[in-house]
Amino acid sequence: MFGSTRNGANAYAKVGIETGVVSASPHKLTAMLFDGATMAVVSAIQQMKSGNIPAKGQAISKAILLIDSGLRASLDKKLGGEIAENLDALYEYMSHQLLLANLHNQPERLEEVHGLLSDLKATWDAIGVTTNTISATTTDAPATPTASSLPKSSAYDALAPRSVNFMTA
Repeated sequence: MFGSTRNGANAYAKVGIETGVVSASPHKLTAMLFDGATMAVVSAIQQMKSGNIPAKGQAISKAILLIDSGLRASLDKKLGGEIAENLDALYEYMSHQLLLANLHNQPERLEEVHGLLSDLKATWDAIGVTTNTISATTTDAPATPTASSLPKSSAYDALAPRSVNFMTA
């Protein structure tokens, strides 16, 4: 009559994820992409080891989609320079490894990608701590910010606040 409890739980989880995406900062969105890709790779490893070929294929496809259409597509190569170019090459490599793992049933390739994603996520989280620290120190800034009161951004940090010239009345 009301559907299964599982369907209700899935709907609730989906709403939670959608709400998280809508309210997330760009940094948090990227962290969510890393988490999703990592979970998909872990699922693919489990499915490959259990011999569930369709579920393995779905999990690997999801991981490739999150890496290519999420992480890789969000790179700003002009602003990010060499770092963005290197990340682009790494994301391409990971997607290729996932494809080969799927074709040849090689869990070691999945485990390699899992390790790379875990390392990148840890680094990304560390950047977030640094960014949050900078944000916390700028909350004591004057009520009307000036270009000199804003933190200086690095050329390669696509998420750093941009210097803005404010006009005073």
